[in-house]
Amino acid sequence: MKIGLISDTHNLLRPEAKRLLTGVARILHAGDICGPAVLNELAEIAPVTAVRGNNDRGEWAMKLPENEAIEIGGVLLYMLHNLYELDLDPRAAGVGVVITGHSHRPLIVQENGVLYVNPGSAGPRRFKLPVSVATIEISNGTAHAELHMLSTDA
Repeated sequence: MKIGLISDTHNLLRPEAKRLLTGVARILHAGDICGPAVLNELAEIAPVTAVRGNNDRGEWAMKLPENEAIEIGGVLLYMLHNLYELDLDPRAAGVGVVITGHSHRPLIVQENGVLYVNPGSAGPRRFKLPVSVATIEISNGTAHAELHMLSTDA
């Protein structure tokens, strides 16, 4: 099962991100959405689960949780916007994957048996940081993540 990961769209859903996410079974948005239109567009591609980021404000955003635990294909995923606000020991909690955003820096790292994935920012380019999304392939209770850099020309 292929899952799309996106974060920090800041009211911009790039056509390249939409193309890359087409065909995924589910989309997880790690916050800083900045408006419900992005979630509506993503929902046209696949079911969406999103958490609230520090820039998500207003009535629509208050409906989003600050963190979310999701079991997919035998793997427990835990999503929150800012890794520094992680309020549990993922390994002790049985979490296989921690998904975050906030830093705009794409990252995949395995630490103490837990896969940490930050898909980076898929919205407006910030400084010289790349524009990216990620995917997770879950098979036989194992998760493998991959980063996808997007063109900033469009």
